[in-house]
Amino acid sequence: MVHVLSSRILLQPTDPERSRAFYVEQLGLPVYREFGTGPDRGTVYFLGGGFLELSGRRDDAPRSPATRIWLQVADVAAVHEELRTKGVDIVRPPVQEPWGLIEMWIADPDGTPIVLVEVPADHPLRFRPGI
Repeated sequence: MVHVLSSRILLQPTDPERSRAFYVEQLGLPVYREFGTGPDRGTVYFLGGGFLELSGRRDDAPRSPATRIWLQVADVAAVHEELRTKGVDIVRPPVQEPWGLIEMWIADPDGTPIVLVEVPADHPLRFRPGI
């Protein structure tokens, strides 16, 4: 078995400054740490139980990003309103899915899909049988 001590999602944006502005100013993620200098410096954001790192630069965005970022929030309706007022393009407003989660979709400046999820109080993810 592999004993994982830490993990993070790594993204190489086409425009690091634009992506940093999106993740800090629009999405409001806290910066965990930065490394390097200048416009191509690396930035790591705190994602609750994980991290998101922007580092390096790519020349072109993938046509259909294979990566998706899943972020659990306490109140997806409030997040929807906050992001809407900040000018974030809402790909899909909050909807309660057949599996019970309330999901809203946005995308980062390079088109990486981000799902913001609220777990209702009565959803099975809130309960751990036998614990």
